[in-house]
Amino acid sequence: MARISKYATANVASAQKESFWRAGLYIRLSREDGDKPESESVASQKALLEGFLAQREDLRLYDYYIDDGWSGTDFDRPSFQRMLADVTGKKINCVVVKDLSRFGRNYVEAGKYLETVFPLFGVRFIALNDQIDNVTNPQSMNTVIVPFKNIMNDEYCRDISMKVRSALDIRRKQGKFIGAFAGYGYQKAENNHNQLVVDEPSAQIVREIFRKFLSGYSVLGIARELNERGIPNPSAYRRKNSGARSQSGLWCDSTVRRILTNELYIGNLIQKKYEVVSYKVHAAKSVAESERIAVKNTHEPIITREEFEKVRALLKRDTRTAPKSNELSLFSGFVKCADCGRAMQKRTVKQPYKTYDYYVCSTYKKMHRGACGKHAIRIDTLEQTVLTVLNKYIALAVDFGRLSEKIKAAFQSGKRERLGADLERAEREKVKTQSLLLDLYPDYKEGILNREQYFGLKEKYETLLSRLETEIVRIGNEIAGCAKNAEESFSFVNAFCKYDGMRELSRDVVTELIENIYIHEDGEVEIRLKCKDAFLAAEEFLRRNALPVQKATGKAAEYS
Repeated sequence: MARISKYATANVASAQKESFWRAGLYIRLSREDGDKPESESVASQKALLEGFLAQREDLRLYDYYIDDGWSGTDFDRPSFQRMLADVTGKKINCVVVKDLSRFGRNYVEAGKYLETVFPLFGVRFIALNDQIDNVTNPQSMNTVIVPFKNIMNDEYCRDISMKVRSALDIRRKQGKFIGAFAGYGYQKAENNHNQLVVDEPSAQIVREIFRKFLSGYSVLGIARELNERGIPNPSAYRRKNSGARSQSGLWCDSTVRRILTNELYIGNLIQKKYEVVSYKVHAAKSVAESERIAVKNTHEPIITREEFEKVRALLKRDTRTAPKSNELSLFSGFVKCADCGRAMQKRTVKQPYKTYDYYVCSTYKKMHRGACGKHAIRIDTLEQTVLTVLNKYIALAVDFGRLSEKIKAAFQSGKRERLGADLERAEREKVKTQSLLLDLYPDYKEGILNREQYFGLKEKYETLLSRLETEIVRIGNEIAGCAKNAEESFSFVNAFCKYDGMRELSRDVVTELIENIYIHEDGEVEIRLKCKDAFLAAEEFLRRNALPVQKATGKAAEYS
């Protein structure tokens, strides 16, 4: 037991001279305690304590202190702190509880109050069920039983905490939603609160955010437009739907960016992003990405995976806008210097009769001009060049599309022919190896091979046989997947064909078809397409199979 101050002894003696003790009845119930409704358990404790006071002439009720739904692992509870203020203010000098676990389940903190704080202020402490009263039975406090019970109460909380965490992790790994509120765009299913379903009003806003970003809006520009239209942000929308008093909630760029990067909208659940430090320290800490629990395809997606991947790639680019502009320029994040590799900067030149925009190397503009060349190009010239190149590749893709069935058939036939030859070779090798393996033992018995030679060759042929069997299985799987591979090899056709007849560039076209645009010092434009390898492979395939198709020439081939 901790040493008690001599001043505490004086305070107790002074309190005992009074005709009665001013008692505060402390009642606590946490959500984890018992299986009864909270109100009934609180009422039960209250009735027990009131019955005790009715039998004691030396106790007078001063007030009730009830913490309903509060954990006993810390003492930052509103009613407990109010009771403590009344203790220090000398309004009460007696605390009555049902038992030590109702007082608290933190061994260190409980000991501090029982052994130091209460004795210092001359407070009488009574725990009914534990038969503790430091005035009528001082020995009940001066025993190892009290700290031992506090330790057991503390251990109970630790054990419950571990079990709860384990149970929650199991449910998360099963793809069940564990959270107080569904993410923006979703709501909990009425018959299963661990399942998310689409909330159409907010889902429409999510789709709009993705669509606007892909069409050229900046993250900040999207937030500005949503605020101008008076659309509540996610937290304000949640308050409104829960029946709470509506409060104005403004969108900010970080909120929009969180939505654009959240895999929730493609049907994936990533949970356990935060967790409490411990059962005693309730502050939350961030969990490393590698330790978070991710489960795919747990609910209906709001956007397609293709859109999400496009947005993810665009967010990695250096896309900047003027402070008052909501939309990104057509080529923002795509135009780079061919020499230093840095992003080009957009500049505007105003003359008396005309205004034009151009790109210039950021290294040349910001740093020493000898570090890189200017690499300047007018934006209207760049737009026309890119439009011409893309239209030539679109025409080529249209031709590929017209011959798609012939191409796929020939592709499958050629690949199957090659794979068939490989399969036949592997099977011949397998038969040969099996024959050699069977001949080893007779040669060993006849003395042609000694023991070391026999076991050495046996291991060699068994290893070779295992490798050949694996290769035969692999080739068989490739032959079976030939049709799928053909579809994937010519998937670029649909991406380009939908822009057939294009007369004007848009942000959607640039983000879908172009990887990067490089500007050389001499004004040459190098356009790197996302499907360049597929085009080259298709052209080569057509050339080898003598299938007629229009070939991209001139600038299109030069800029590929």
